[in-house]
Amino acid sequence: MSYMEPEAKIFSCSNSVYLAEKIAKSYGAELGKVTFSEYSDGEFQPSFEESIRGLRVFLVCSTFPSSDNLMELLLMIDAAKRASARHITAVIPYFGWARQDRKDKPRVPIGAKLVAKLLESAGATRIMTMDLHADQIQGFFEKPVDHLFASTIFLPYVKSLNLENLTIASPDMGGSKRAYAYSKFLGSDVVICYKQRREANVIETMEVIGDVKGRNIVLVDDMVDTGGTLTKAADMMMERGALSVRAICTHPILSGSAYEKIENSQLLELIVTDSIPLKKESNKIRVVTCAELFADVMHKVNSNNSISGKFLM
Repeated sequence: MSYMEPEAKIFSCSNSVYLAEKIAKSYGAELGKVTFSEYSDGEFQPSFEESIRGLRVFLVCSTFPSSDNLMELLLMIDAAKRASARHITAVIPYFGWARQDRKDKPRVPIGAKLVAKLLESAGATRIMTMDLHADQIQGFFEKPVDHLFASTIFLPYVKSLNLENLTIASPDMGGSKRAYAYSKFLGSDVVICYKQRREANVIETMEVIGDVKGRNIVLVDDMVDTGGTLTKAADMMMERGALSVRAICTHPILSGSAYEKIENSQLLELIVTDSIPLKKESNKIRVVTCAELFADVMHKVNSNNSISGKFLM
């Protein structure tokens, strides 16, 4: 750490310690001490076990379900504010409730907006996150948002594969911008999948726009939940003559029977980050860490340096 850089401390919610420890190590600091007291009814209370007065604190917490993770983060932000922290940066590798970014039918909430207001009301002065489900979520905040892209991690890996006839694919129309950004950097073709859902997590029909015959396909998405979209797309592309199909997904939610779907699909491998901990191991799932990316950006934020070099997309 440069002697000119102000002191900062890193703390973690209970379910993000696995990642926060790697971030702290890469940052060059010890993970701060925080304890959680729990009442018999399930209520809990965080407590910082060291002074943070006048300091910048980084609170690492992915807000994947259950909602306890979000509640932990909100309580830690409030505690840091009341302990006179100078700046409170919520480091949220996976921003939960991001799929609720708009009203897609009457009488539903905009959950992502609500979460943004909760974080600000609790006292967060800055938000740091990665691969939001929708870019416009940044506009839900009145505080600075550092929206990092996992492409800085994934693109070097894809290049190292040295795949001939590489084609980048988006599993849905909404991800076409992301797919085009990857293809521009890699100099590859692009295909897009068009799908219609009967209900959430249930695909009714899917078609591919573009030629995949004789191509090595890399599907790119921000998250994988049930795995239905990715595995259906992979199987369909192999049926249409693709040489291989891999998938890159930043956030491995992997709920329900996702692991079984992936194992039984035509996917050669699924590459994810450690923004969310895997529930179990899989021969087809490869994890690349985002710890160094976050640690580097945290250093730059703390020393008031530009982070524009971290944006490949």
